[in-house]
Amino acid sequence: MSGRSLKIALAVSVALNLFALAGGVAFAVSWARVDERVADLRRTARHGPFREVIAQLQPEVRRDVRARMRAAALAARPDFEAARAARAQAVQAASQPRMDAARVQALLDQSRTAEMRGRARLEGEAIAMLEKLDVEDRKVLSGLLMRRGPRSGPPTPDTGRNAAPRPPGPDGPDGPG
Repeated sequence: MSGRSLKIALAVSVALNLFALAGGVAFAVSWARVDERVADLRRTARHGPFREVIAQLQPEVRRDVRARMRAAALAARPDFEAARAARAQAVQAASQPRMDAARVQALLDQSRTAEMRGRARLEGEAIAMLEKLDVEDRKVLSGLLMRRGPRSGPPTPDTGRNAAPRPPGPDGPDGPG
């Protein structure tokens, strides 16, 4: 190789290394932002499972809240079971050799409707219960209105086409930039 070829190769190598370094820095910065957002999602008005939240209430209020929410959950249970059954049928129908897209969509719509009906029952009872409490107890229990994932754990953001729009963050509705 001639001296000129070596200089060109060196310049290309330096440029590629700088590009890779910039990519690594961008990745690290975005990873840190993701970690920040996850931590922010975990810091909500509802700090723990239902039992931990109601443990902050007076014993007589706690008993009433527990009894009313148990009754609401039992009333909503058939709706959630119907939602799970319809979704399982949709999964089974979608995995058939000849998929009927209209049937799969109808089962998913049926599942979503049943789930929303169950949520409406739970939320309606929570609102009725919150209405009868004093302001301090309402502050403690208002986290019950936070939409939760299928099991206990930190709240998760809803994603997908049926998700509600996210509130704007500190950088505005479209994120940083």
